[in-house]
Amino acid sequence: MLLRRARGDLQACRVLIDNTDIDDNIVGFHAQQAAEKALKVVLVLQGVDLPLSHDLKFLVRQVRESGIEPPGELSEAQWLTPWAAELRYDEPTALDRPAALAVAENAVSWADVLLSEATASETQGSIQGSVLSKTDPAEPDTTPATTGNPTVPDPPSATS
Repeated sequence: MLLRRARGDLQACRVLIDNTDIDDNIVGFHAQQAAEKALKVVLVLQGVDLPLSHDLKFLVRQVRESGIEPPGELSEAQWLTPWAAELRYDEPTALDRPAALAVAENAVSWADVLLSEATASETQGSIQGSVLSKTDPAEPDTTPATTGNPTVPDPPSATS
């Protein structure tokens, strides 16, 4: 869910970035939210309780403490924190829109890769677990010889 929402914020940022009629607060908010949610995806993958914080510097520190090193652009993304929900009513300096979009894209892409790897690893573990629970393939198959058992040829049919 967090990654889906991060992708939505990223898409909003992409759509709005070149529209000068849209205030920097709106674009900055979506870029910050995409980065924040991406960092929180990683925290969830690491089994860390989600902090109630929009502070990207704090979230990056939490990710590092969980044993993961964020990509460079995201590590230095604290400059997007003033665009967070509770702070966007202030007037921060002008937003570097291309840099904000780059951080958001980097963050969402990184979280997407980590989630895909975790899902693949979990799936592989399930497959290996089911394979390991079966008997050793070197042992003879003790399944009764019946039609459809691949270890014994099917009996000839009446029409053969």
